[in-house]
Amino acid sequence: MAKYKSKFACQQCGYESPKWMGKCPGCLQWNTMVEEKEIKGKSGRSGRWLEEKGVPQPITEIDREDMPRFDTGIGELNRVLGGGIVPGSLILVGGDPGIGKSTLLLQMSQSVALHGKKVLYLSGEESIRQIKLRAERLNVRHSHLFVLSETNVESILEETDRLHPDLLIVDSIQTIYHPDIPSAPGSVTQVRECTSHLMKMAKTRGIATFIVGHVTKQGDIAGPRLLEHMVDAVLYFEGERHHMYRILRAVKNRFGSTNEIGIFEMKESGLQEVHNPSEIFLSERPIGVAGSTVVASMEGTRPVLVEIQALISPSGFGQPRRMAIGVDHHKVSLLMAVLEKRVGILLQNQDAFVNVAGGVRLDEPAIDLSIAVAIASSFRDKPTHPKDVIIGEVGLTGEVRGVSRIEQRVNEAKKLGFKRIIIPEKNRWGWEIPSDIDIIGVHSVGDALDVAIGG
Repeated sequence: MAKYKSKFACQQCGYESPKWMGKCPGCLQWNTMVEEKEIKGKSGRSGRWLEEKGVPQPITEIDREDMPRFDTGIGELNRVLGGGIVPGSLILVGGDPGIGKSTLLLQMSQSVALHGKKVLYLSGEESIRQIKLRAERLNVRHSHLFVLSETNVESILEETDRLHPDLLIVDSIQTIYHPDIPSAPGSVTQVRECTSHLMKMAKTRGIATFIVGHVTKQGDIAGPRLLEHMVDAVLYFEGERHHMYRILRAVKNRFGSTNEIGIFEMKESGLQEVHNPSEIFLSERPIGVAGSTVVASMEGTRPVLVEIQALISPSGFGQPRRMAIGVDHHKVSLLMAVLEKRVGILLQNQDAFVNVAGGVRLDEPAIDLSIAVAIASSFRDKPTHPKDVIIGEVGLTGEVRGVSRIEQRVNEAKKLGFKRIIIPEKNRWGWEIPSDIDIIGVHSVGDALDVAIGG
């Protein structure tokens, strides 16, 4: 008879301990240690799917099989994945509840099935009839798309081995369990064990597998982040639930860039691709209002023009507030300190609110100068020119540093009708400046303010 051994595992980072602790030593979170049971003397890694053993081979003698990527049928998703789906890859998709993960994967299933490939959509949360109702709303129907409602990982592997699809979708990994593991579904042990079985199946059978992971209140993949180390790619679905735009971002990708984003618009019939995000993000921009600037940000290989808004007002409290949406609030505090020390703008008694319009999150250094000009514009109540684009990284001494891929940024701005671009002086040389556009190089934040809002 099997003997059970009790242990305590952190549901955030996977740290294990023989006794309960209020604070996890691994991730320093409180009340995350949960008691779990494991079979003593048995690893749980049984089953014929894991019995195949490999033999070490010289890398020079390994034959490279021709396994081309296959098209998802969704251009924005192909961009994020690096050109399509790699056979045998394991991809984790995370995001807030209701953000559109299942919708995107069901639409992708339809597109892949239309290309003649078999797709198995597995749901541990919905019955097949509920999936059918959602599929009818999204106009998803194809004979190559198979649906299964199951939570036992061994049954899932048996059905996958029998059907042998080209694409497997598991929604979600927190509902799947292994019968040999006494822990509840969604626990660290269950999630790790089930994912390892799916990973082995994907690699040995060459079946591309997407797994959906729930997120915690902090925005991390639940159950826990160890999933991100096991998979080949991690895609996060971002955006406000009540906002029409959704952003798919790759934070890990062994087969492509981790800087690419895909932009979608949520409509009644599902998610639709946004082919020109710059035009969408600037469509509602106010003209002649202080505190509004435009920056060209690089998201992977794509330049995106977005509006940055700033509101500076006298503080009614002893401690001024600093709030930022779409950018790091520490960056806002740093830029305000530079403006106060190097330019002489007194902001220590002012509340500051900075927002990136459209729900986009920007984290590259090239947006620094645009944020600083927006803050100064709001403080002095002087609007910038509506046809200006401001690009540059700001240092602690107030200097404006060069940025990468300036040609692509400038060409995108020209395409949308902007007439003047303020860039670092270093970036003015070594490339051909397009006609009908004014390029102004600046050395410092003060120079940029003189040009953008007249000092």
